[in-house]
Amino acid sequence: MPVPIAPAVVLTDDERETLERWARRHTSAQALALRCRIVLACAEGDSNTVVAERLGASRSTVAKWRTRFVEGRLDGLHDEPRPGGPRSISDDDVERVIVKTLEQTPQGATHWSTRSMAQATGMSQSAVSRIWRAFALKPHLVDEFKLSPDPQFIDKVRDIVGLYLNPPDAAVVLCVDEKTQVQALDRTAPVLALMPGVPERRTHDYRRNGTTNLYAALNVASGQVIGAMTARHRASEFLAFLKLINADVPAHLAVHVVLDNVSTHKTPAVTRWLVRHPRFTLHFTPTYSSWMNLVERWFAELTTKWLRRSTHRSVRELVASIRTWITDWNDNPRPFVWHKTADEILATLATYCQRISDSGH
Repeated sequence: MPVPIAPAVVLTDDERETLERWARRHTSAQALALRCRIVLACAEGDSNTVVAERLGASRSTVAKWRTRFVEGRLDGLHDEPRPGGPRSISDDDVERVIVKTLEQTPQGATHWSTRSMAQATGMSQSAVSRIWRAFALKPHLVDEFKLSPDPQFIDKVRDIVGLYLNPPDAAVVLCVDEKTQVQALDRTAPVLALMPGVPERRTHDYRRNGTTNLYAALNVASGQVIGAMTARHRASEFLAFLKLINADVPAHLAVHVVLDNVSTHKTPAVTRWLVRHPRFTLHFTPTYSSWMNLVERWFAELTTKWLRRSTHRSVRELVASIRTWITDWNDNPRPFVWHKTADEILATLATYCQRISDSGH
């Protein structure tokens, strides 16, 4: 059977400008952006097979949108009408809402609501809500980030990620940190138990009954935790915790400790102790990068599953409660598995930096 010849794609200047704008605009749907890139590649004279390999699409997909463009030009790149009533919202209306959401702010507010956007565009609130859901736009939400100014950031990332993904032989990797000022809180009235149709109820105010400081060392391989609680948070308490780790870990194993840059970790007393115990190696996380320390994930488990909704009438009761939770955890430890490589982390941060440098601020 003779191989069918793919129709040639010849673009006008206006068509090329529109296709390039749709392909690079971050407000375009990904499906439409891919179709534009397919047509632009076909216009360079490449075969369907070559275009498919370059763009990571199937050959049939490339052939489909090449033919659709030749027959319908730009209109052929849009999805065909589906069964049902006629659309009441045009593509221009959708684009107008998306562009206004991403590039403008309403007068007298920091972000759009469905009501303010509906008023600004003359559309219904439900229509605006549907468009936002379709494009995963949530103007009411805000996320936070912090870039590390650490001059050794890249080296530290590669060092710590290397410990997680390829730990050394005859060694144990421990993630160590302190959860300071853990409060013993009690409600001003008894907690009302959960009932059918009624959630657990508690007073919004509470009594403070003192604090404790929790030191924890998470074994990256096994998920087990070494814990200790102290009344104060000083270098002497941290040194005592290192001695506890030294007694707990078998003597024939090297100990690699991942921890942050707090000053209590670098005092002369700690340094002298490390010289006398050469099997210990400290690996400091970059500044403002506590997310690299896996014990922070364990602290989150402790907070959400145990501390946040519990009540304690004294520090002694709080300490006993935390020890019970640690014992239960170690009976069935669940290690946290690190998946990201150092290159993937650095590439993600490079994207953030690029967006910041292009923001105009």
